[in-house]
Amino acid sequence: MLLINKIRNWQVKKMARMRQVEFTTALIFISAFSCPAFAEHRPPMPRPQKISYGKGMLPLAGLSIRFTSPPSEDDSFAARELAQALEAETGERPPIFEREVAGPAIVLARTGALDPLPMPGETPGPDSREAYHLKVTPTGAEIRSSSSAGVFYGVETLRQLVEGKGKDARVPEVAIDDWPSLAYRGTMVDMSHGPLPTEQEVERQLDFLARWKANQYYFYSEASIELAGYSILNPGGRFSKEEVRRIVAYGRARHIDVVPCLELYGHLHDLFRVERYSSLSDLPHGTEFDPRNPKVAALLDDWIDQLAELFPSRFVHVGFDETFQIELAAKQPGGAGKPAKLFVEQLGHVARRFAQHGKTTMAWGDIIVKYPEILEQLPPGLIAVAWEYDPRPERYRHWLEPLAGHHVPEMIATGVTSWNQIAPDFKRSFENVDTFLAAGRAAGTLGIINTIWTDDAQMLMREIWPGMAYGMVASWETRPVERARFFSDFAALTLPPTAAPEAAAGLDDLARAETTLQSVIGDDTMLALWGDPFAPARLKQDTDHYGDLTQARLEAEDAEEHFFRARSLGASADWLDSLILAARLVDYAGEKFQTPTDLVNLWQKLGPKRPKDDEWWNTWESQVVYQDHSRLVDLMDNITELRGEFQAAWLAQYRPYRLASALGRWDAENEYWRRLQEKMARLSETIHEGDPLPALDSLLR
Repeated sequence: MLLINKIRNWQVKKMARMRQVEFTTALIFISAFSCPAFAEHRPPMPRPQKISYGKGMLPLAGLSIRFTSPPSEDDSFAARELAQALEAETGERPPIFEREVAGPAIVLARTGALDPLPMPGETPGPDSREAYHLKVTPTGAEIRSSSSAGVFYGVETLRQLVEGKGKDARVPEVAIDDWPSLAYRGTMVDMSHGPLPTEQEVERQLDFLARWKANQYYFYSEASIELAGYSILNPGGRFSKEEVRRIVAYGRARHIDVVPCLELYGHLHDLFRVERYSSLSDLPHGTEFDPRNPKVAALLDDWIDQLAELFPSRFVHVGFDETFQIELAAKQPGGAGKPAKLFVEQLGHVARRFAQHGKTTMAWGDIIVKYPEILEQLPPGLIAVAWEYDPRPERYRHWLEPLAGHHVPEMIATGVTSWNQIAPDFKRSFENVDTFLAAGRAAGTLGIINTIWTDDAQMLMREIWPGMAYGMVASWETRPVERARFFSDFAALTLPPTAAPEAAAGLDDLARAETTLQSVIGDDTMLALWGDPFAPARLKQDTDHYGDLTQARLEAEDAEEHFFRARSLGASADWLDSLILAARLVDYAGEKFQTPTDLVNLWQKLGPKRPKDDEWWNTWESQVVYQDHSRLVDLMDNITELRGEFQAAWLAQYRPYRLASALGRWDAENEYWRRLQEKMARLSETIHEGDPLPALDSLLR
């Protein structure tokens, strides 16, 4: 109860404090970022809450790194990270000393306890453990914080300030006071719906998120973690316990708490498809536990005990979302109340068991809000996570107001929209983050979980890294992110100066291309990609919007060209190659859905009868069927080439698990065009001048 009261009291105090902090920070932001000096330098992200530039510069050549007191391993790690980053800019690694030495130095000063990770009851603001002060003068620099986390964040900011290369590398004279606007800034990565990342890829994600001051990484697992006693549960698609332990340690070194994000009610078909466990489900081989089955509690206790030991985080997310069977049961005669009662009982059991391990339980908020009787009976101290992935303020209010009205601590969950899209929908994603954060702040939210889902089982996660960065940047800053310049700032901080403008332009073009394509084939462009382009409704839509398909292709080709130029100028970021593939696939989608209209127009030009040989060849056969770069062969060439690139990109970041089934769609796509070409070729062989031409749609079935 002490923890519950602490959270509730903190929320009340926070609301009053937030308004003063927001007003003060708004004045700071205006004065700091409108000054000419800021425009002259590399813009750090997240934007510091207070920043003031001087006129001098600190050369990096000859600098050392030292501490003001004997360093902990956390302090030493921050120093090594800084030394490595400076070596990348200067070509020389600065020495690290544990004592004061002569000469210019970057001084790391931790003034309090380690406090490396976020804990329950955490508070943001200028007095928080994550706050830091960074001062650079022409003779040296100092990063000062009460915690090792704050020192680490100061190091990340200092890395971003470096200008020039080699002997000319330097840092501008500057004074920064910085702190987070939200205490919890997490990214959730889906390990279950689609591909399974390698351990090394998860480490890359953690490294990347650390640059933007993330402090939580939600490891989403339905059945993707090895558990003792469940050897036949998803054996090819899970992380071993040792892999998880190494990932947790890797995040811990970077001040990112790896939090288990589980499903302990629904979304468990991976478990129930195994015959041994099917009887635990509400339906044979179903998706949700049947809480009335006494064997369910025993299994849950076993899972909870194992997972609590595996993840040292003080937080655990237990899922409990989209329990569709509870909704169906509630609609049955006499069903009102009973499903909600079962839901509350299972949630209470899970939360109590985790509490025995010292964990604070979190759960998705959709079912909790949908059934008011659940809100009245939530386990003490539970944090509800309100999720909404479209920028719809009325939906935000729908989720947040009942939680606030019942004084339920809450966090918000935004989404990088790419789970069913060919290319990330950055426009929708950024607007979702900005508007949901605004609504969440007004409701006193504790923090954010920016979610990465992989529903279509085709998504390459590296292409959405800019969206991952945006969520963390926005949740640190107090004012909204300057969306119009985000891509340029992001590229400037992740790529060589000559390549950054090209990559930023490519990101802009790709975002527009995806939006334009959605206007024709629907929001879920990756799902639509595999559809029949000659279906009557599809053909009519694509013919009516042929110009939009053309525009989407032009935007995608512009993006591809910019990305290629960035790569030729030295850009080698992990995310760039995936974005090139996304641009090429958007281009292919436009071409695919243009082609039926092109073929219909060409067929109509032929008239009712097969024309003379030269006209037949020039108007139809060479344009559509011929093996040397005709319409259908172009589509086969493109999809097979993209298939190879997709497979290589998959294996660069994922395990082989589910790759074969993912590639099946690409193979079916090629086979569709091959069979159509074969059918058209047979027609050319059998039809003669003057023969009546069949209806084109009869050739397509």
